[in-house]
Amino acid sequence: MKSRILVVDDEAEIRRSLRMILEYEGYDVTEASTGPEGVALAEREVPDLIFLDIKMPGMDGLEALQRIRAANESLPVVIISGHGTVSTAVEATRAGAFDFIEKPLATERVLLTIRNALDQTELRNENRSLKRAVEVRHQMVGESPALRHVWDAIKRASPTNATVLLLGESGVGKELVARSIHRNSLRSRERFIQVNCAAIPEELIESELFGHEKGSFTGATEKQIGKFEQADRGTIFLDEVGDMSPKTQAKVLRVLQEGEVERLGSARTIKVDVRVIAATNKDLEHEIEAGTFREDLFFRLSVIPIRVPPLRDRREDIPLLVRHFVDLFSRENNRRPQRFTPAALDFLPKARWKGNVRELKNTVERLLIMTPGEAIDVEDLRDIVRVEIKAPASDNDRERPGTLREFKESAERAFLVEKLHENSWNISKTAEVIGTPRSNLYKKLEQYGISQENDR
Repeated sequence: MKSRILVVDDEAEIRRSLRMILEYEGYDVTEASTGPEGVALAEREVPDLIFLDIKMPGMDGLEALQRIRAANESLPVVIISGHGTVSTAVEATRAGAFDFIEKPLATERVLLTIRNALDQTELRNENRSLKRAVEVRHQMVGESPALRHVWDAIKRASPTNATVLLLGESGVGKELVARSIHRNSLRSRERFIQVNCAAIPEELIESELFGHEKGSFTGATEKQIGKFEQADRGTIFLDEVGDMSPKTQAKVLRVLQEGEVERLGSARTIKVDVRVIAATNKDLEHEIEAGTFREDLFFRLSVIPIRVPPLRDRREDIPLLVRHFVDLFSRENNRRPQRFTPAALDFLPKARWKGNVRELKNTVERLLIMTPGEAIDVEDLRDIVRVEIKAPASDNDRERPGTLREFKESAERAFLVEKLHENSWNISKTAEVIGTPRSNLYKKLEQYGISQENDR
């Protein structure tokens, strides 16, 4: 498809000269002899590029540029200037013109400017497409009351610079919440830097976060800019913040308090303007009691705490999530979308989903790859999706375990709920009575989805 170029100039000879050059190179050319006519054509025809004379009677090029930019700020405009109007052309460039060319027009200069302008437009369009793709991939999907509560918290937190602490089990989508806060904040045009504190070895995390100078330790062959510096003016997301060592916690606290970092091997402090969003699947108050997490850092991080609900608390969102993952997988792999039957969509919310949304996404992808037909039905799910085991109530409403493992899990869950009731849901006392460490009991509560609200 030919690129369309609009030439706006009151001199017929300039228009004719440009038309000859452009049409010879295969461009589609439209002409306008006045500023108002050029503005109207720009709005109606939406060209790929405009050549605009700066000095015209009536509406001059500067005013025409302002009107064109107001209507379409991404449309590249190249200013044509005569001798004595270069300063005005520079002013136009500051006002958003892509470039300016002096008369008389040299063919090579014109063609080079066009190529640069169209390449930049193509790159901008690609960036937009990639950004949209990233946003779709990191989209929060659902309409449940539990998720709406999270959205309300995001709307309140986003416009501020307050530190946010995201709490929730592994796989619930804490990263999606962090990205939503950044995307809706005043820092949205700046960088979003993500650091998984649990995935970086303890001996390297300080260098990763704060950077280091060349030769500061064995293996430091080059200077490294830390993640906090990279996130300057933007947002840093510290995932699994509960896994940081005490030494690293102290340095992160300094960044929050003083707004400055110090690279390893350097005595110079560097000012940074960073918004911090942290996330953890640990009970940090429990970690404070155990002496593994700093209380002062906890208070700094949890200015706005947001609890992200597990999938079992938003089961009504599962059909929407499944459709979203099907669309996403089909687009990314250029496949025709398969569909889940109504019976399959009714079956999926009954599963345990201990891995939450992450497990659901992986399961959907596995089903799409391994199911040969166009429709995925209940029979395709039975060997992959395990139905949730609930605490036994009576012979009539009990879901009977189908395997020895499911029977053991069902019995263990019922035993724990009974002991918690006997001890008025006091975790420490219950752990002592049943002879297990409190940390192990916490893990069991998370594993079986036991809570005082759901297991009264």
